[in-house]
Amino acid sequence: TSIKKILSCEFKLDTACVELCLEDGTLLFINCTAVKSEVANSMYQRSELDWLIYNDPLAYVELILNGEAELYLKAVTEHTLLE
Repeated sequence: TSIKKILSCEFKLDTACVELCLEDGTLLFINCTAVKSEVANSMYQRSELDWLIYNDPLAYVELILNGEAELYLKAVTEHTLLE
């Protein structure tokens, strides 16, 4: 099944959720705290998710709904330990 057209997408600080309104009137709420607990394994990954939530919530939603958050985080948060 494909997702319906998204009419609005906004992060709500008071609920820590990204709220979506779809063209058919459906409202979706993504609990960002729960997502971070599930997919982020480091402060770098949590920071990357925070950046997306605040700066590009639609890209964040697409990662979550497509099940690609973990792959994305592995790709963008590679780091080397200081010796």
